[in-house]
Amino acid sequence: LDNFYTLNSIATEGTQTTALITINKNHAVFQGHFPGNPVTPGVCMMHIIKELTEKITAKKLFMQASSNIKFMALINPEKTPDLVLHLVIVETEEGYKVKNETRFGETLALKLVSLYTPQ
Repeated sequence: LDNFYTLNSIATEGTQTTALITINKNHAVFQGHFPGNPVTPGVCMMHIIKELTEKITAKKLFMQASSNIKFMALINPEKTPDLVLHLVIVETEEGYKVKNETRFGETLALKLVSLYTPQ
């Protein structure tokens, strides 16, 4: 996902992190997903959450499991490229449990819970 998004800011307080990102509407992935009507792939959003969690924990991580994955709205990088990701990261015996909510404006686009283990 080189150059897929720009991390504009990140702020952590305790277990809670807020990250502001901008999706690159010119990225090659949008040539096929979908021409003339670009939609950010859910797997790309999940990868962004993993990368942010790695940045916050300063560890290389492997996604062990995800649950409660709910894609609530389409993220069109031409119309709504600026996203706010709110992550709650809790260290567990297995690794890190992450609860995420991703929004553009007032619209909730994605909710998920993931468990990551250190590599």
